[in-house]
Amino acid sequence: MPLMRLAYASEATFEDKPVNQGVEPHVARILLTSRRNNARSHLVGGLYYGDGRFFQYLEGEESDVLSTFERIKQDERHQNIFTLMEGPLESPTFTSWSMKYVPLSSDVRRFLERNGLERFNPSEFTESQCEEMIELIRQSSHDQKLVNHDEETGGANSRPQAFSPGLRFGLMAAGIALLGALIYAGSLL
Repeated sequence: MPLMRLAYASEATFEDKPVNQGVEPHVARILLTSRRNNARSHLVGGLYYGDGRFFQYLEGEESDVLSTFERIKQDERHQNIFTLMEGPLESPTFTSWSMKYVPLSSDVRRFLERNGLERFNPSEFTESQCEEMIELIRQSSHDQKLVNHDEETGGANSRPQAFSPGLRFGLMAAGIALLGALIYAGSLL
């Protein structure tokens, strides 16, 4: 079957809610569903949400990409859906993400500044801006990390966090448990 790629822009029909763990709750639900469905269909790609708008890029077998896009067009959380690019693909370029999410980041802000854009409005992207946004998402996927999620809300001393608060807590708890086990084993000698 032939491979294809597709990028689209849409506007959210929901009002943003307070961000929970770096992801707007509606977007988090979209990501959970996308990752499950895309893995089943062997689709890969990335998603960015900002200023009430989505930019999504998909790669995979043509029939799977097109049926997924038809499903997205029926999703009541999207409106004003606009195909940015669509075409054949020789081989997948997103090899390990069923749906990579890129949060608000300095990389995206620099992309907007570099292109003279005041707001994130992908339906107005040129083809080269689409390619640049896809590459930004691809590079974050390649590095196996979220793009520099250094949100502006931090102060001058804020640094990108390598681990989520939950993961930090889990690692600390495991370390304490290991230390306790070592102390107990040492007392038996």
